[in-house]
Amino acid sequence: MTEMVGQVYRNDALTIKLKQSKIQSKFAKVGSTFGLLSGMTFAVNSIILGIALAREPFTLGTSAMFVAPLVAAAMNDSMTALWLLIYNIWKGNFNELVRSLKTKPGRMICVAAILGGPVAMGSYLLGIQFCGSAYTMPISALCPVVGAILARIFMKQKMSSRVGIGMMICIAGTALISFTPPEGNFPHFYLGLLFAFGSAVGWGAEGALSTFGMSMVNPDVAITIREITSGLASSLIVVPIISGLGMFGQLLQTPQTMIVIGAAALAGAVSFLTWYKANSMIGVASGMALNITYSLWGLVFAFFITGVTLSPFLVVGAIAVTFGAMLVVVNPLEMFAKKGE
Repeated sequence: MTEMVGQVYRNDALTIKLKQSKIQSKFAKVGSTFGLLSGMTFAVNSIILGIALAREPFTLGTSAMFVAPLVAAAMNDSMTALWLLIYNIWKGNFNELVRSLKTKPGRMICVAAILGGPVAMGSYLLGIQFCGSAYTMPISALCPVVGAILARIFMKQKMSSRVGIGMMICIAGTALISFTPPEGNFPHFYLGLLFAFGSAVGWGAEGALSTFGMSMVNPDVAITIREITSGLASSLIVVPIISGLGMFGQLLQTPQTMIVIGAAALAGAVSFLTWYKANSMIGVASGMALNITYSLWGLVFAFFITGVTLSPFLVVGAIAVTFGAMLVVVNPLEMFAKKGE
């Protein structure tokens, strides 16, 4: 009788364990889907912004080449913040958003947002302007490498051999991307690559600085604070400094271009939300590794939407940078092993 009871308990425990395993597996699959979706939608955001930069008023005037990307960055972050604010109000998070702004983690997110918004996003769109989105996206994906280097310098974090190998692969991929300029009118190609690398530095520094703040605040609220700060800083500080108020005003009076940027901002808002959902479900490292795939999605979308010519050096280089960056943040074998459990 005792043996029968024990067998029943063992069977029940095995059934519960199997059910838990299925739930965890489904949870991981949903989280991975969110991670891939975040990469896809960020690529969409980048491609649409590139299309917007080719429209009025961004093409007017001799100074538009430098002013336009920064004005577009300001409007993109501002409209992304608006989409996220609407989402949080719908979710009932508005009071928490106001409360979080008064806390130390909330203020840290605001400081980090200056690096990620005006600095990184501005550099990113300058890169798109000067060398095209297909080339800018893979270079900007070096941000985890920059974050690892900054963590080593300022936080004295040890760098494993895996991270070192990932960095070397990224360097090789960057060299391949830089080898052949794209076809078309890109006279400032290498300046564009420099700006693209500047965006990687900005986002890498933002990640290193905002880790504490992001971990202490509701993810939906945290990314909204980030975008509000970025949008305000870009619009109220950067745009006046670069004498871009005139273009900013013209943009507000150009509804066709505003609709394009609004669509890009909506894709950006979805990207941020799904990225943080992925982080909460499968971990920050795996979430970041899947988000980095935006550099490859960008090549696909650029080819089919804008008709850009993809050289073999660009394709191989982008794959190398993406894989190298993934290697920096997580062991791919461990990530896929967790997904298969």
